[in-house]
Amino acid sequence: MSDVQVTCINKQPRDSTHEGITHLGGSSWHWTRKQVIDSIEAKTNTFFTKVSGNRGDIGVVNGPNGKYLRTYADGKWNDNLLALPECTG
Repeated sequence: MSDVQVTCINKQPRDSTHEGITHLGGSSWHWTRKQVIDSIEAKTNTFFTKVSGNRGDIGVVNGPNGKYLRTYADGKWNDNLLALPECTG
């Protein structure tokens, strides 16, 4: 199992607080949200963010509209993923 840092996201529309993340990426990868969810659930990889030097582990949440990704840091769920820049290229 690899521990993978997420450094960027794609979200449509970018400034909406209600629309979901479509893709996540890092230094050499760019996956759909479903691929990341499937990898976490299969225990193939773990994913995390670093915002202001603080690590936030990414987990899968079963919400009323389906599964989505959220970070968990300092003992609580938070929105660190939304603080990441847009993936390009």
